Amino acid sequence: MIKRAENLINERHPGDPPLVMEQMPFDDPKTFALLSSGKTIGLFQLESSGMRDLLTGLKPDCFEDIIAIIALYRPGPMDLIPDFIKRKQGRIPIAYEVPELEPILKDTYGVIVYQEQVMAIANKVAGFSLGQADILRRAMGKKKPEEMEKLRAQFLAGAKKNTIPDRKAEKLYELIQKFAGYGFNKSHAAAYAVVCYQTGYLKAHYPTEFMAALMTTDMGNADKIVGYFTECRDLNIKVLPPDVNESHKNFTVVDHAIRFGLAAIKNVGEGAVESIIEIRNETGPFKSFFEFCRRVDLHKVNKRMLEGLIKTGAFDSTGAKRSQLAAVLDQAVEDGAAAQRERDLGQTNIFGDELNGQGATEHFAMPSLPNIPEWDQGERLKHERELTGFYISSHPLARYEATIQSLATASTISLPELSDGREVKLCGIITTVKSMLTKKGDRMAYLTLEDLLGVVEVIVFPDLYKNDADLIVPERLVRITGTVDRGDKGTKIRGSKIEPLAEVQAQTIKRVHIRLTDHPNVTEQLPRLREVFQRHPGGTTVSLTLRMDSALEAETAALPHLTVTPSEHFVAEVEEVLGRGAIFLLS
Repeated sequence: MIKRAENLINERHPGDPPLVMEQMPFDDPKTFALLSSGKTIGLFQLESSGMRDLLTGLKPDCFEDIIAIIALYRPGPMDLIPDFIKRKQGRIPIAYEVPELEPILKDTYGVIVYQEQVMAIANKVAGFSLGQADILRRAMGKKKPEEMEKLRAQFLAGAKKNTIPDRKAEKLYELIQKFAGYGFNKSHAAAYAVVCYQTGYLKAHYPTEFMAALMTTDMGNADKIVGYFTECRDLNIKVLPPDVNESHKNFTVVDHAIRFGLAAIKNVGEGAVESIIEIRNETGPFKSFFEFCRRVDLHKVNKRMLEGLIKTGAFDSTGAKRSQLAAVLDQAVEDGAAAQRERDLGQTNIFGDELNGQGATEHFAMPSLPNIPEWDQGERLKHERELTGFYISSHPLARYEATIQSLATASTISLPELSDGREVKLCGIITTVKSMLTKKGDRMAYLTLEDLLGVVEVIVFPDLYKNDADLIVPERLVRITGTVDRGDKGTKIRGSKIEPLAEVQAQTIKRVHIRLTDHPNVTEQLPRLREVFQRHPGGTTVSLTLRMDSALEAETAALPHLTVTPSEHFVAEVEEVLGRGAIFLLS
C-alpha cells in the first residue's frame, strides 16, 4: 500500500524530486499533528477506537512515543497508559527509584515499557551479564516460580554490591517481575512504528493518494472500503464513480478526487479493463455507449460486464441516463457485434482512415436513446452496492449522519474492543438477510447491518423475528439493540430489539433540511413537495437550499409557518419526489 501511494504521488508530481519513503524525516510536525488528532483510519496499527483515544490523550510528538504506543496498547501494559500520559504531560513528576534507571527509562518517562529495559535494569542495577538478563526476562515471561526465586536472590545480591538499599532493590525486582510477564520487545515495536509513521506521513501530506492506495489494497474487502468512503468524506475528498473515459484498473487520483477503479466492479475482469484502456489510449475517449460497444472487443467485454458498467455509472460522462442504457443494452451489443463482424471481414476500417480522431466513426449512424426517466437515487444506490459491495454516489445513512452519534452507543468499528455480552445500540442499513428454520420449526435470521464505518452480522432469534419480521428486509434503515457476541469467527451482535431508524430519530429531530439543487426539474416538483408537507403537519421546522444561479447556492432560514412531522413515511414521500439524498434530519 505504501509503495502504491508512493507511485501515485510521483506520477502526479513528475517535475518534483521523487518521494522516497526510506529517506523521509522522522520528525515531521504535520505527521505528529495528524496522529495527535486521532484521525488515523487507514494507518497501520492505529485504526481502532481505543488506539485513537490513546493518541488524542498522549499527543505523541516524537518517534519514541509511537514505539511506546505500539508496546503499551495490548493486554497488561494498558494499565500503565494513564500513568504514562500523565508523566509525559507533566501532570505527575517523573521519578526514578535509583539514579541508574534514568538513562534506561528516560525515553519512556520513567515507565518500564520494553523487555530490553528489563534486561538493561538487571545489567546496570544488579550486575547481570546480558545473557543472564535474558534468562531473567524469559523466566519472568514463562512465570517459573523456582527459577524466579533463584534469580531474585541473585538480583538482590548484585544490587547490594552496587550499594543499592535492600528495600529499593526488592521494590525494583517486584516492579520488573510484574512487567516482564507481558512486556513487548522494543525492536519489534520499533519496526511496527516505522510503518505506522510512514502511513501517517502519507496521510498527512498526500491524503488523496494515500486513500486511493488504501482503497486499491483493500479492494476485495467491502467491510473496510465502507469505512474508507466515510473517511474520504471527512477529509473532503470526493470519490468519483467509475468512468470508461477516466478510470483505470485500480483507484486513481484525478485532480483532488479519487476515481473508482473498473476492476473493483463485480464481473469486470482485469483483461477486459486492460482492453478498454488500451483502445481508449489508442483512439481517444468514448463518446457514447453505442460507440463504446463498436470499438471494444466484445469477446473480452461481454454483456454481463456492460450491465455492471452501466449500473455503476461508468457511462454517466457520456450524458446518457443509466435507465436509457439498460433499455438499449441488447441493441447496443448486437450493433457492436455487427460492426466487429464487418471489421473482421475487412469491410470497415474502424481504426483507420474513417476514424475522425475523436473516437467516433463516420461510417455508422448512432442509434437514439429512448426518452425514459432516470432510475431514482434509491435504485441507483442499490445497483451500485450489488456490483461493488458499497454505495458510491451517496449513502442511505447520509441524512442521519449528524444524529447517529446520539442515537447509537457503538459503531461497527468499535465493536471488537467491547466486552463480550455488553449491550449496544447500532444504527445502519440492512444489506443482506438469511432466514432459516430452527429445529423446532421457528424462523430466525442472520442479517448484515452496515453503518458508515463497516458491517457486522446480527443474529435475530425466533421471538425477535416474529415481532419484527416486517423490519428484517434488505435496504431497511434501522436501529438494532443487542449484545456483543465475541467468538472465534469474529464479533457479532445478538439482537434484542429492532426499530425503524426514521421513527427513532423523529423523536430527536429539531429541523428538516432539504436540498433542491440536485434535482433537474425542481420547479415542477414544488407543488408535489408542498402536498407532502401538508400531509405531515407537526412541530419540526423546514429549511431549503436553493440554487440562486449557476454558481451560487443559498440556504434559507427556517420557512415561516411551515412545520412537519419527520416520520419515516414523510422521509419516504420526500425522497419519492426528489430522490434519495435530498433530505437531512438534524437534531
